[in-house]
Amino acid sequence: MTRAPGLKSNLRRRCYEMLDGGADRTSRVLEGAIVVLILANIMVVVLETVPSIDLRYRRLFDLVELGSLAGFSLEYAARIWCAPEHSPYRDLTPWRARRAFMTSPAGIIDLLAIVPFWFAFALPNTLRVVLVFRIVRFFKLARYSPGMRSLLDSLHAERRALLACLVIFAGATLLSAALMHLAESDVQPDKLGTLPDAIWWAIVTLGTIGYGDVVPVTVAGKMIAGITILTAVVMIALPVGIIATAFAEEIHRREFVVTWSMVARVPLFAGLDAADIGDVMRLLRAHTVEPGEVVVRRGEAAHSMYFIARGLVEIELKDRRVQLGVSQFFGEVAVLRRARRSATVTAVNRTNLLVLDAGDLHALMERDPRVAERIREVARARLGEELLTPRGDMVTEEIG
Repeated sequence: MTRAPGLKSNLRRRCYEMLDGGADRTSRVLEGAIVVLILANIMVVVLETVPSIDLRYRRLFDLVELGSLAGFSLEYAARIWCAPEHSPYRDLTPWRARRAFMTSPAGIIDLLAIVPFWFAFALPNTLRVVLVFRIVRFFKLARYSPGMRSLLDSLHAERRALLACLVIFAGATLLSAALMHLAESDVQPDKLGTLPDAIWWAIVTLGTIGYGDVVPVTVAGKMIAGITILTAVVMIALPVGIIATAFAEEIHRREFVVTWSMVARVPLFAGLDAADIGDVMRLLRAHTVEPGEVVVRRGEAAHSMYFIARGLVEIELKDRRVQLGVSQFFGEVAVLRRARRSATVTAVNRTNLLVLDAGDLHALMERDPRVAERIREVARARLGEELLTPRGDMVTEEIG
Protein backbone atom coordinates (compact mmCIF):
# COMPACT_ATOMS: atom_id res chain seq x y z
CA MET A 1 0.00 0.00 0.00
CA THR A 2 2.85 2.42 0.65
CA ARG A 3 4.44 1.87 -2.77
CA ALA A 4 1.51 2.94 -4.88
CA PRO A 5 1.78 6.72 -4.30
CA GLY A 6 5.52 6.62 -4.92
CA LEU A 7 5.08 4.65 -8.11
CA LYS A 8 2.36 7.01 -9.30
CA SER A 9 4.51 10.04 -8.49
CA ASN A 10 7.49 8.56 -10.33
CA LEU A 11 5.39 7.75 -13.39
CA ARG A 12 3.97 11.26 -13.40
CA ARG A 13 7.43 12.76 -13.08
CA ARG A 14 8.69 10.59 -15.93
CA CYS A 15 5.70 11.64 -18.08
CA TYR A 16 6.50 15.29 -17.41
CA GLU A 17 10.16 14.83 -18.32
CA MET A 18 9.25 13.09 -21.57
CA LEU A 19 6.83 15.86 -22.58
CA ASP A 20 8.84 18.86 -21.40
CA GLY A 21 12.49 19.00 -22.16
CA GLY A 22 13.88 15.63 -21.16
CA ALA A 23 17.43 15.07 -22.38
CA ASP A 24 17.17 11.29 -22.96
CA ARG A 25 16.58 9.62 -26.31
CA THR A 26 12.91 8.76 -25.63
CA SER A 27 12.06 12.38 -24.86
CA ARG A 28 13.80 13.61 -28.00
CA VAL A 29 12.02 11.00 -30.16
CA LEU A 30 8.64 11.94 -28.66
CA GLU A 31 9.30 15.64 -29.18
CA GLY A 32 10.34 15.01 -32.78
CA ALA A 33 7.22 12.92 -33.42
CA ILE A 34 4.94 15.68 -32.13
CA VAL A 35 6.71 18.31 -34.25
CA VAL A 36 6.38 16.11 -37.36
CA LEU A 37 2.69 15.61 -36.60
CA ILE A 38 2.14 19.36 -36.29
CA LEU A 39 3.94 20.05 -39.57
CA ALA A 40 1.97 17.28 -41.30
CA ASN A 41 -1.27 18.93 -40.15
CA ILE A 42 -0.25 22.31 -41.51
CA MET A 43 0.72 20.74 -44.84
CA VAL A 44 -2.64 18.94 -45.07
CA VAL A 45 -4.55 22.16 -44.32
CA VAL A 46 -2.75 23.83 -47.21
CA LEU A 47 -2.92 20.99 -49.74
CA GLU A 48 -6.57 20.08 -49.23
CA THR A 49 -7.61 23.50 -50.50
CA VAL A 50 -6.38 22.41 -53.95
CA PRO A 51 -9.36 20.45 -55.42
CA SER A 52 -7.29 18.08 -57.55
CA ILE A 53 -4.94 17.18 -54.67
CA ASP A 54 -7.80 16.89 -52.20
CA LEU A 55 -9.70 14.51 -54.50
CA ARG A 56 -6.65 12.31 -55.02
CA TYR A 57 -5.40 12.13 -51.43
CA ARG A 58 -8.62 12.59 -49.44
CA ARG A 59 -8.27 9.23 -47.71
CA LEU A 60 -4.67 9.96 -46.70
CA PHE A 61 -5.69 13.38 -45.38
CA ASP A 62 -8.45 11.77 -43.29
CA LEU A 63 -5.96 9.26 -41.86
CA VAL A 64 -3.59 12.08 -40.93
CA GLU A 65 -6.45 13.92 -39.23
CA LEU A 66 -7.60 10.87 -37.27
CA GLY A 67 -4.03 10.06 -36.22
CA SER A 68 -3.43 13.68 -35.22
CA LEU A 69 -6.66 13.80 -33.24
CA ALA A 70 -5.72 10.66 -31.33
CA GLY A 71 -2.12 11.79 -30.78
CA PHE A 72 -2.94 15.33 -29.68
CA SER A 73 -5.75 14.09 -27.42
CA LEU A 74 -3.40 11.68 -25.65
CA GLU A 75 -0.79 14.43 -25.35
CA TYR A 76 -3.34 16.85 -23.87
CA ALA A 77 -4.57 14.27 -21.35
CA ALA A 78 -0.98 13.43 -20.37
CA ARG A 79 -0.11 17.10 -19.90
CA ILE A 80 -3.12 17.60 -17.66
CA TRP A 81 -2.18 14.54 -15.61
CA CYS A 82 1.45 15.59 -15.09
CA ALA A 83 0.69 19.32 -14.59
CA PRO A 84 1.54 19.11 -10.83
CA GLU A 85 5.15 18.45 -11.87
CA HIS A 86 5.45 21.83 -13.66
CA SER A 87 7.68 24.19 -11.69
CA PRO A 88 5.11 27.06 -11.46
CA TYR A 89 2.44 24.67 -10.15
CA ARG A 90 4.38 22.56 -7.65
CA ASP A 91 3.10 24.53 -4.66
CA LEU A 92 -0.52 23.91 -5.71
CA THR A 93 -2.70 20.90 -5.07
CA PRO A 94 -2.87 18.46 -8.01
CA TRP A 95 -6.35 19.61 -9.09
CA ARG A 96 -5.46 23.29 -8.86
CA ALA A 97 -2.27 22.66 -10.81
CA ARG A 98 -4.24 20.92 -13.55
CA ARG A 99 -6.78 23.73 -13.65
CA ALA A 100 -3.97 26.28 -13.87
CA PHE A 101 -2.47 24.43 -16.84
CA MET A 102 -5.83 24.12 -18.61
CA THR A 103 -6.42 27.87 -18.34
CA SER A 104 -2.86 28.82 -19.36
CA PRO A 105 -2.20 30.00 -22.95
CA ALA A 106 -0.43 26.72 -23.79
CA GLY A 107 -3.30 24.69 -22.36
CA ILE A 108 -5.91 26.68 -24.28
CA ILE A 109 -4.00 26.16 -27.54
CA ASP A 110 -3.78 22.42 -26.84
CA LEU A 111 -7.52 22.35 -26.17
CA LEU A 112 -8.43 24.27 -29.34
CA ALA A 113 -6.24 21.88 -31.30
CA ILE A 114 -8.52 18.93 -30.50
CA VAL A 115 -11.99 19.93 -29.24
CA PRO A 116 -13.52 21.18 -32.53
CA PHE A 117 -12.60 17.95 -34.28
CA TRP A 118 -14.36 15.68 -31.83
CA PHE A 119 -17.61 17.27 -32.99
CA ALA A 120 -16.70 18.00 -36.61
CA PHE A 121 -18.07 14.73 -37.97
CA ALA A 122 -21.45 15.38 -36.37
CA LEU A 123 -21.76 18.90 -37.75
CA PRO A 124 -23.46 19.74 -41.04
CA ASN A 125 -21.13 20.71 -43.87
CA THR A 126 -22.10 24.37 -43.53
CA LEU A 127 -20.72 24.43 -39.99
CA ARG A 128 -17.56 22.43 -40.62
CA VAL A 129 -15.71 25.71 -40.93
CA VAL A 130 -14.44 24.84 -37.43
CA LEU A 131 -11.84 22.67 -39.17
CA VAL A 132 -9.91 25.86 -39.81
CA PHE A 133 -8.88 25.54 -36.17
CA ARG A 134 -6.24 23.09 -37.36
CA ILE A 135 -4.17 26.20 -38.01
CA VAL A 136 -4.11 26.66 -34.22
CA ARG A 137 -1.92 23.55 -34.06
CA PHE A 138 0.88 25.59 -35.60
CA PHE A 139 1.17 27.55 -32.35
CA LYS A 140 1.96 24.31 -30.53
CA LEU A 141 5.40 24.59 -32.13
CA ALA A 142 6.15 27.44 -29.73
CA ARG A 143 6.56 24.81 -27.02
CA TYR A 144 9.33 23.09 -28.97
CA SER A 145 11.01 26.12 -30.55
CA PRO A 146 13.28 28.21 -28.31
CA GLY A 147 13.21 30.94 -30.97
CA MET A 148 9.42 31.19 -30.93
CA ARG A 149 9.37 31.17 -27.14
CA SER A 150 11.94 33.96 -27.11
CA LEU A 151 9.86 35.99 -29.56
CA LEU A 152 6.69 35.52 -27.49
CA ASP A 153 8.59 36.46 -24.34
CA SER A 154 9.88 39.56 -26.12
CA LEU A 155 6.38 40.58 -27.19
CA HIS A 156 5.11 40.07 -23.65
CA ALA A 157 7.98 42.05 -22.13
CA GLU A 158 7.40 44.97 -24.50
CA ARG A 159 3.60 44.84 -24.48
CA ARG A 160 3.26 48.30 -22.96
CA ALA A 161 5.60 49.87 -25.51
CA LEU A 162 3.80 48.08 -28.35
CA LEU A 163 0.44 49.21 -26.99
CA ALA A 164 1.79 52.77 -26.96
CA CYS A 165 2.80 52.33 -30.62
CA LEU A 166 -0.74 51.18 -31.42
CA VAL A 167 -2.21 54.23 -29.68
CA ILE A 168 0.17 56.52 -31.62
CA PHE A 169 -0.77 54.77 -34.86
CA ALA A 170 -4.47 55.19 -34.10
CA GLY A 171 -3.97 58.89 -33.37
CA ALA A 172 -1.97 59.45 -36.55
CA THR A 173 -4.63 57.59 -38.53
CA LEU A 174 -7.47 59.70 -37.18
CA LEU A 175 -5.56 62.95 -37.70
CA SER A 176 -4.53 62.12 -41.28
CA ALA A 177 -8.03 60.90 -42.12
CA ALA A 178 -9.68 64.03 -40.73
CA LEU A 179 -7.34 66.35 -42.64
CA MET A 180 -7.72 64.38 -45.89
CA HIS A 181 -11.49 64.35 -45.50
CA LEU A 182 -11.54 68.13 -45.14
CA ALA A 183 -9.20 68.63 -48.13
CA GLU A 184 -10.75 66.12 -50.57
CA SER A 185 -14.37 65.48 -49.57
CA ASP A 186 -15.77 68.03 -52.02
CA VAL A 187 -13.54 66.88 -54.89
CA GLN A 188 -13.83 63.11 -54.33
CA PRO A 189 -17.09 62.57 -52.42
CA ASP A 190 -17.29 58.92 -53.54
CA LYS A 191 -13.84 58.09 -52.12
CA LEU A 192 -13.18 60.54 -49.30
CA GLY A 193 -16.65 61.94 -48.67
CA THR A 194 -16.96 60.22 -45.29
CA LEU A 195 -14.56 59.90 -42.40
CA PRO A 196 -14.59 56.06 -42.48
CA ASP A 197 -13.49 56.23 -46.15
CA ALA A 198 -10.69 58.61 -45.19
CA ILE A 199 -9.67 56.34 -42.30
CA TRP A 200 -9.29 53.45 -44.77
CA TRP A 201 -6.99 55.62 -46.89
CA ALA A 202 -4.98 56.64 -43.81
CA ILE A 203 -4.55 53.04 -42.64
CA VAL A 204 -3.38 51.89 -46.07
CA THR A 205 -0.96 54.82 -46.35
CA LEU A 206 0.45 54.59 -42.83
CA GLY A 207 0.81 50.85 -43.27
CA THR A 208 3.00 51.53 -46.35
CA ILE A 209 0.71 49.34 -48.48
CA GLY A 210 -0.49 52.07 -50.84
CA TYR A 211 -3.10 50.26 -52.96
CA GLY A 212 -3.55 53.31 -55.12
CA ASP A 213 -7.35 53.04 -55.05
CA VAL A 214 -7.60 56.52 -53.49
CA VAL A 215 -5.24 59.28 -54.71
CA PRO A 216 -5.41 62.95 -53.60
CA VAL A 217 -5.91 65.47 -56.41
CA THR A 218 -5.81 68.80 -54.61
CA VAL A 219 -2.63 70.59 -53.54
CA ALA A 220 -3.64 70.41 -49.87
CA GLY A 221 -4.49 66.73 -50.21
CA LYS A 222 -1.11 65.96 -51.78
CA MET A 223 0.70 67.83 -49.01
CA ILE A 224 -1.25 65.90 -46.37
CA ALA A 225 -0.50 62.64 -48.20
CA GLY A 226 3.21 63.47 -48.32
CA ILE A 227 3.36 64.17 -44.59
CA THR A 228 1.38 60.98 -43.93
CA ILE A 229 3.83 58.93 -46.02
CA LEU A 230 6.80 60.32 -44.10
CA THR A 231 5.00 59.63 -40.84
CA ALA A 232 4.45 56.05 -42.01
CA VAL A 233 8.19 55.42 -41.95
CA VAL A 234 8.24 56.21 -38.23
CA MET A 235 5.05 54.24 -37.61
CA ILE A 236 6.58 51.07 -39.09
CA ALA A 237 10.11 51.53 -37.76
CA LEU A 238 9.03 52.14 -34.17
CA PRO A 239 7.43 48.74 -33.35
CA VAL A 240 9.91 46.88 -35.55
CA GLY A 241 12.80 48.44 -33.63
CA ILE A 242 11.20 47.66 -30.28
CA ILE A 243 10.54 44.02 -31.18
CA ALA A 244 13.96 43.49 -32.78
CA THR A 245 15.81 44.96 -29.81
CA ALA A 246 13.75 43.01 -27.27
CA PHE A 247 14.18 39.79 -29.26
CA ALA A 248 17.95 40.21 -29.47
CA GLU A 249 18.15 40.97 -25.75
CA GLU A 250 16.02 37.92 -24.93
CA ILE A 251 18.23 35.63 -27.02
CA HIS A 252 21.34 37.12 -25.44
CA ARG A 253 19.84 36.77 -21.97
CA ARG A 254 19.00 33.09 -22.53
CA GLU A 255 22.45 32.34 -23.89
CA PHE A 256 24.05 34.28 -21.04
CA VAL A 257 22.07 32.39 -18.38
CA VAL A 258 22.83 29.01 -19.97
CA THR A 259 26.53 29.79 -20.35
CA TRP A 260 26.73 31.26 -16.85
CA SER A 261 25.15 28.16 -15.33
CA MET A 262 27.54 25.89 -17.24
CA VAL A 263 30.62 27.79 -16.09
CA ALA A 264 29.41 28.28 -12.52
CA ARG A 265 28.76 24.57 -11.97
CA VAL A 266 32.31 23.56 -12.89
CA PRO A 267 33.97 22.67 -9.55
CA LEU A 268 37.22 24.24 -10.71
CA PHE A 269 35.50 27.67 -10.77
CA ALA A 270 33.42 27.13 -7.63
CA GLY A 271 35.30 29.77 -5.67
CA LEU A 272 34.90 32.56 -8.21
CA ASP A 273 32.52 35.46 -7.74
CA ALA A 274 30.17 36.83 -10.41
CA ALA A 275 32.71 39.20 -11.95
CA ASP A 276 35.35 36.48 -12.21
CA ILE A 277 32.94 34.03 -13.85
CA GLY A 278 32.07 36.80 -16.30
CA ASP A 279 35.78 37.08 -17.16
CA VAL A 280 35.93 33.34 -17.81
CA MET A 281 32.84 33.51 -20.02
CA ARG A 282 34.47 36.13 -22.22
CA LEU A 283 37.25 33.67 -23.00
CA LEU A 284 34.90 31.03 -24.42
CA ARG A 285 34.78 30.42 -28.15
CA ALA A 286 32.15 28.48 -30.10
CA HIS A 287 32.91 25.25 -31.93
CA THR A 288 30.51 22.97 -33.84
CA VAL A 289 31.14 19.28 -34.53
CA GLU A 290 29.16 16.96 -36.81
CA PRO A 291 27.81 13.50 -35.87
CA GLY A 292 30.62 10.97 -35.60
CA GLU A 293 33.33 13.62 -35.55
CA VAL A 294 36.07 13.15 -32.95
CA VAL A 295 36.36 16.11 -30.58
CA VAL A 296 39.49 14.92 -28.80
CA ARG A 297 41.46 11.70 -29.22
CA ARG A 298 43.23 9.58 -26.62
CA GLY A 299 46.93 10.36 -26.55
CA GLU A 300 46.65 13.90 -27.89
CA ALA A 301 48.00 16.85 -25.93
CA ALA A 302 45.30 18.29 -23.69
CA HIS A 303 44.99 22.05 -23.97
CA SER A 304 41.27 22.91 -23.66
CA MET A 305 38.11 22.11 -21.77
CA TYR A 306 34.68 21.92 -23.37
CA PHE A 307 31.14 22.93 -22.39
CA ILE A 308 28.25 21.30 -24.27
CA ALA A 309 25.79 23.99 -25.33
CA ARG A 310 23.73 21.69 -27.56
CA GLY A 311 23.95 18.06 -28.60
CA LEU A 312 25.44 14.89 -27.16
CA VAL A 313 28.96 13.45 -26.97
CA GLU A 314 30.27 10.04 -25.98
CA ILE A 315 33.44 9.60 -23.95
CA GLU A 316 35.28 6.32 -24.47
CA LEU A 317 37.11 5.57 -21.24
CA LYS A 318 39.27 2.49 -20.67
CA ASP A 319 36.57 0.53 -18.87
CA ARG A 320 33.30 2.13 -20.02
CA ARG A 321 31.57 4.66 -22.21
CA VAL A 322 29.92 7.79 -20.87
CA GLN A 323 27.49 10.09 -22.68
CA LEU A 324 27.32 13.77 -21.80
CA GLY A 325 24.59 16.18 -22.86
CA VAL A 326 23.61 19.83 -22.66
CA SER A 327 25.21 21.88 -19.82
CA GLN A 328 27.78 19.19 -19.04
CA PHE A 329 31.53 19.56 -19.54
CA PHE A 330 34.75 17.59 -19.94
CA GLY A 331 38.49 18.18 -20.12
CA GLU A 332 38.50 20.36 -17.02
CA VAL A 333 41.88 19.31 -15.69
CA ALA A 334 43.46 20.11 -19.04
CA VAL A 335 43.24 23.84 -18.37
CA LEU A 336 45.60 23.47 -15.42
CA ARG A 337 47.78 20.48 -16.18
CA ARG A 338 49.85 19.63 -19.24
CA ALA A 339 48.84 16.04 -20.01
CA ARG A 340 47.76 13.64 -22.70
CA ARG A 341 44.11 12.92 -23.35
CA SER A 342 43.11 9.78 -21.48
CA ALA A 343 39.91 9.24 -23.48
CA THR A 344 38.43 9.74 -26.93
CA VAL A 345 35.38 11.99 -27.21
CA THR A 346 33.05 11.66 -30.20
CA ALA A 347 29.96 13.67 -31.13
CA VAL A 348 26.81 11.52 -31.14
CA ASN A 349 24.86 14.15 -33.08
CA ARG A 350 25.48 17.70 -34.27
CA THR A 351 26.94 19.35 -31.19
CA ASN A 352 27.67 22.95 -30.30
CA LEU A 353 30.57 23.34 -27.90
CA LEU A 354 32.02 26.25 -25.97
CA VAL A 355 35.78 25.88 -25.72
CA LEU A 356 38.03 27.31 -23.01
CA ASP A 357 41.70 27.17 -23.98
CA ALA A 358 44.26 26.65 -21.25
CA GLY A 359 46.37 29.53 -22.57
CA ASP A 360 43.49 31.97 -22.25
CA LEU A 361 42.71 30.88 -18.70
CA HIS A 362 46.35 31.11 -17.66
CA ALA A 363 46.51 34.61 -19.16
CA LEU A 364 43.49 35.57 -17.04
CA MET A 365 45.12 34.08 -13.96
CA GLU A 366 48.29 36.07 -14.61
CA ARG A 367 46.29 39.30 -15.02
CA ASP A 368 44.24 38.73 -11.86
CA PRO A 369 46.08 37.04 -8.96
CA ARG A 370 42.81 36.71 -7.04
CA VAL A 371 41.34 34.51 -9.76
CA ALA A 372 44.54 32.47 -9.90
CA GLU A 373 44.57 31.90 -6.14
CA ARG A 374 40.89 30.86 -5.99
CA ILE A 375 41.27 28.41 -8.86
CA ARG A 376 44.42 26.89 -7.34
CA GLU A 377 42.72 26.51 -3.94
CA VAL A 378 39.81 24.63 -5.49
CA ALA A 379 42.15 22.51 -7.57
CA ARG A 380 44.27 21.56 -4.55
CA ALA A 381 41.24 20.69 -2.45
CA ARG A 382 39.68 18.65 -5.22
CA LEU A 383 42.58 16.97 -6.99
CA GLY A 384 45.38 17.18 -4.45
CA GLU A 385 48.70 16.03 -5.80
CA GLU A 386 47.04 14.76 -8.98
CA LEU A 387 47.86 18.09 -10.61
CA LEU A 388 51.52 17.33 -10.25
CA THR A 389 51.42 13.88 -11.88
CA PRO A 390 51.45 13.18 -15.63
CA ARG A 391 48.24 11.16 -15.64
CA GLY A 392 45.44 11.68 -18.17
CA ASP A 393 43.11 14.66 -18.05
CA MET A 394 39.67 12.95 -17.91
CA VAL A 395 39.54 11.45 -14.44
CA THR A 396 36.20 10.29 -13.04
CA GLU A 397 35.82 13.26 -10.72
CA GLU A 398 36.38 15.68 -13.58
CA ILE A 399 33.53 14.63 -15.88
CA GLY A 400 30.45 16.73 -15.07
